[in-house]
Amino acid sequence: MEINAVFEGGGVKGIALAGAVEATERAGRTFGRVAGTSSGSIIASLLAAGYSGEAMSRIIRQTPFTSFLTRGALFNTAFVGPALRVLLKKGLYSGQALESWIRNLLREKGVVTFRDLPRGKLRVIASDITSGRIVVLPDDLELYGIAPDSFEVAKAVRMSCSIPYFFDPVILRLAGEAARGKSFTGQMIYMVDGGVLSNFPLWLFEEKKHGFPSAKHRTPTVGYQLIGKTSPQPHQITGPFSMLQAMVETMLSAHDERYIETDKFVRTVKIPTLGISTTQFRLSREQSDALYTAGILAGEDFFTHWRPAYPTYIREQSRQLTSPKR
Repeated sequence: MEINAVFEGGGVKGIALAGAVEATERAGRTFGRVAGTSSGSIIASLLAAGYSGEAMSRIIRQTPFTSFLTRGALFNTAFVGPALRVLLKKGLYSGQALESWIRNLLREKGVVTFRDLPRGKLRVIASDITSGRIVVLPDDLELYGIAPDSFEVAKAVRMSCSIPYFFDPVILRLAGEAARGKSFTGQMIYMVDGGVLSNFPLWLFEEKKHGFPSAKHRTPTVGYQLIGKTSPQPHQITGPFSMLQAMVETMLSAHDERYIETDKFVRTVKIPTLGISTTQFRLSREQSDALYTAGILAGEDFFTHWRPAYPTYIREQSRQLTSPKR
């Protein structure tokens, strides 16, 4: 059976999402359209490119996430360096290493731009903090005068993963009619982590403007959510920049505590994150393996019990689509 899938963001906890994908495929499900926020966009893009759950799990578990934490020697100077980088670049780390990593993986499957994927196959969520709105890539790029099909998938993923103040924001420049009458600085749009505005966009494939089909031909959508409290240890605040990092991490991890509405609960794979935080990039091998196993177990449990609840979900979704708008 084919399903559409939406993957929640969660930084390094995305390892658990890879395990859940592998469990999904073991259960005989295949992926149709896929979407994700932050680390969920990494999982979604690799699936869209043709990676299997097993291959994806192997790649992610073997990748040292500390390799993404790159910055120039000047900015490594104790105390002054990181502060200077945030002031000049608006992030502690560039994010370019992450973008290069995902770009190379996608190119191995012949994917560079969204044109290389079936239309509607992949959706990536980012946050436009200049205009204050959720951006669904590639579709919403038209609002900025940018051709969606020619936009690089790796760039979209980096935008979705740009945790504020941790990674640099991605700057887009308006083009065409979108730029007309605006000053040079007014043409610059700052994009950051999609989790700032929509960390778990389970609504995505249910909106007609994003191609949601009629009830008769609808493919069910399953959400993959990372749940559980993050690190129980308090953040150590030593200055303004450690405070900013603590604020951002708290904001992103707060999504884990939200209640899932009943109609979403029956179609959500809930994956425990074992107290690991979003920006805990220095994971031990044991922690990485534990996250992966948590994803496997959550996926197996969900698909063992999913079918009895599914008809109720379909009836509810059909009722919502056919009910007159008030």
